[in-house]
Amino acid sequence: METGFKFAAIDIGSNAMRLLFCRVLQNFDSTKFIKESLIRMPLRLGEDAFTLGNISKDNSEKLVKTIQAFRLMIDAYDPISYKACATAALRTAKNGQNLVEQINLATDLNLEIITGDKEAKLIMSNHIENHLNPERDYLYIDVGGGSTEISFIVKRVKAISRSFPIGSVRLLKDQVTPLNWQEMESWVKGQMPKVSGSIKAIGSGGNINKIFSMSKIMNNNEIEFNRIKDIIDMVQPYSILERITKLELRPDRADVITHAGKIYLSIMEWVNVSKMIVPQSGLPDGIVHELYEEYNLKKV
Repeated sequence: METGFKFAAIDIGSNAMRLLFCRVLQNFDSTKFIKESLIRMPLRLGEDAFTLGNISKDNSEKLVKTIQAFRLMIDAYDPISYKACATAALRTAKNGQNLVEQINLATDLNLEIITGDKEAKLIMSNHIENHLNPERDYLYIDVGGGSTEISFIVKRVKAISRSFPIGSVRLLKDQVTPLNWQEMESWVKGQMPKVSGSIKAIGSGGNINKIFSMSKIMNNNEIEFNRIKDIIDMVQPYSILERITKLELRPDRADVITHAGKIYLSIMEWVNVSKMIVPQSGLPDGIVHELYEEYNLKKV
């Protein structure tokens, strides 16, 4: 009986850390990626990195302990291969590389801090373009705590990607300047001449996944611009405590969801797009897809 191929991915983000276990089933005419488990640790490294410039001693210790626990779970899962990546928070923190070296010495995990461009490429490694309408062009928006990765898909080809230092935690901590916004807007609008006809957005990240689930849309994976705005406008007046108790948002989601919503809405507005696809995949999924492709190349 074919049980598939197992892979694992670690994503150390600015608002949380994630460990994904995924099994890949390969048939004659299709390949299925089955998420067997996604473990999320709400450790906000970005709060330190973007305001202090360093990861604090307390959070450094929590980071190391979490990674050690993740490593033990990976050993128990026994995947074909695994990969661990750190993004904006450790990219920004002055002691980020030292922490990575400490973790690798303790766990032999081969954790690496990836660039924003590499992050954008990994996010797009899930090949969502293969499932899209070839007659339409798409704008892929991934909003994290520390950065936003934007990719244009033109005629089912990933045309261009770029990462910007604008994220939900950075906005929460007032670490985004008007120049940052202007740079992202200018770049996005500058790519529009390459796009033909109507365009649709694709959104990834924990906040858009939550906004989508709050919309209670059941029949497809699309949400309209106005529906996103309605949800953000509904959440905005509540205090953080009320968002947790009345709206049942996690504490580390309650204080950033409106900031993330602002990023998605701004980009959609710049390109005059009215709908967004929410595939509910992100960096860990992209890592697994890359691992699977590398595994197939080794077999050739």
